[in-house]
Amino acid sequence: MIRRLVNFAYDLRDRQRIIIALSKGAAMMQARNINLTQPATWEFSGFSQNGEDGVLDVLRGQLRNSNRYLIEIGAYDGIENNSAWLVVAEKYSGILIDGDPARSARARRMIEGHGIGVECKNMFVTLESVKQLLPMSIYRDPDVFSLDIDGNDYYIAQAILSGGMRPKIFVVEYNSVYGPEQSTTIEYQENFVSTKAHPTQLYYGVSIAAWRKLFGSHGYRFVTVERNGVNAFFVDPDVFDADFLNAIQSLGFAENMSQYTRFRMPSDKQFALIADQKYVAV
Repeated sequence: MIRRLVNFAYDLRDRQRIIIALSKGAAMMQARNINLTQPATWEFSGFSQNGEDGVLDVLRGQLRNSNRYLIEIGAYDGIENNSAWLVVAEKYSGILIDGDPARSARARRMIEGHGIGVECKNMFVTLESVKQLLPMSIYRDPDVFSLDIDGNDYYIAQAILSGGMRPKIFVVEYNSVYGPEQSTTIEYQENFVSTKAHPTQLYYGVSIAAWRKLFGSHGYRFVTVERNGVNAFFVDPDVFDADFLNAIQSLGFAENMSQYTRFRMPSDKQFALIADQKYVAV
């Protein structure tokens, strides 16, 4: 009985969050003055934490073909992520994965009914468990793949790309603490949790330079980072018009504004706080 009441309270709040996100996103979407050469003009946020909803909206609109399918690893509670706008507003199908069972259960209750063929799965993604993803997915080339697990992201993305998946648009979180030039990531730890790895919670993830090197080695094109310095966007150039991609004036790096505000110092000084941790040059 208590559990049902708690779930009811969460569901009521989540329904309100969905309504607010749709209203906010629609207003921001219409207020944009899009310049296809300037990714900053593409951004809007309905469900996403930053401007990801808008960047994905423009990139999807430039696809030569679409299967209206997505995959997100690190989907949180199904509402605050890069997938919810596509599922709720655009009626995309796909797979939303999160390692926390309670969050996955909430996502299942609130999100699965909004799309056709939307699956919310609880799975802590490791180099072993990620092998389950290919047989799970209907498509090897989903329109959108979003990866945000605040930890072993580099190794998981590498496994996904090497394992036969070829997403058209790939969104990844980078850690601005490494700056724009350092090509590095953390050591792989199967049970890595960023909130426990270091008191600053700055020790996690991948540098933007490392992401560019990895995706470039698989034939992807870098598009941009968003202005709040959290996400980077890469695309398969074979499914976009070359003139569109060549005209983009990319934002190559931005400080993570949340981290900058919290520590009141730029990325090089933030990195000094975690310089004694273990890293892998890639």
